[in-house]
Amino acid sequence: MSALLAIDRLTVRYDSREVLRALSLEVARGEIVAVMGPSGVGKSTALRAVAALQPFDEGRIVVDGFALAPGPVPPESRLVPLRRRVGLVFQAHALFSHLCALDNVTLALRHVLNQSRSEAEEVAAKLLASLDVGTRAAAWPSQLSGGEAQRVAIARALAPNPPLLLMDEPTAALDPARRSALGTTLRRLSEQGRGLLIATHDTEFARGHADRVVSLTT
Repeated sequence: MSALLAIDRLTVRYDSREVLRALSLEVARGEIVAVMGPSGVGKSTALRAVAALQPFDEGRIVVDGFALAPGPVPPESRLVPLRRRVGLVFQAHALFSHLCALDNVTLALRHVLNQSRSEAEEVAAKLLASLDVGTRAAAWPSQLSGGEAQRVAIARALAPNPPLLLMDEPTAALDPARRSALGTTLRRLSEQGRGLLIATHDTEFARGHADRVVSLTT
């Protein structure tokens, strides 16, 4: 069976500086893969390339049959199939401060998948409840704790029901109890058949919750 995500010799350069060199990895459905390495080695860059937020110079990326090739990032009109396949949780959550938690989660449903407000809100409410932040649906991002904001960001990433979830340094602002709770949440998502690719510095978290660890070096 083919991999959910296949990255083949992915290379990214900024001007003449090579930020990521010939990265190859695969993620299967139901698998959690952690990418580790020192700062500046290209972990976040790899995630952004998979999500088509970052151009790349060499290699190939295939997400559930949708291929990305070297060169400029394609226009959003051509990326709708990818937006259905990939969800990205940013390191700083990147919730929109002027929108409540529920409205943050409905964004992709309404503006990418063209669902009605009522349809999108029904999906968003169920996602927030499943991640134990259903009671915070009306809260502004500034009113959420770090763990709550992260769960809202995960709900937003999961809203289009993508098979692949990308997470950038998910434990950076979490205490040990919330790190453990996050690990339980991610395992539950993988057991639903999703593949997860996580960029992290957190060795303990990676060893405790990932099925495989890929180490990048400078």
